[in-house]
Amino acid sequence: MSGFKQNSDDALGEVLFEIFVMGNAVKVSAVHVQTNTEVSLIGAPGMTEFTLKANALRKLRSVLAKGTQSRG
Repeated sequence: MSGFKQNSDDALGEVLFEIFVMGNAVKVSAVHVQTNTEVSLIGAPGMTEFTLKANALRKLRSVLAKGTQSRG
């Protein structure tokens, strides 16, 4: 499970995901294409791809929301 995969979220636009297995952990990165904002997290190898992506997307939304608040 590695490489970038494109997903589209209606509210965010295009988001790229990378899932990389590192021994007994899985690193997930999510990149918001429009702002080039990237987040990453570490998950358990037993987690489903859906759960890993959902958690990364939740973190990305949080980071983007904080960035919008600090600009305003």
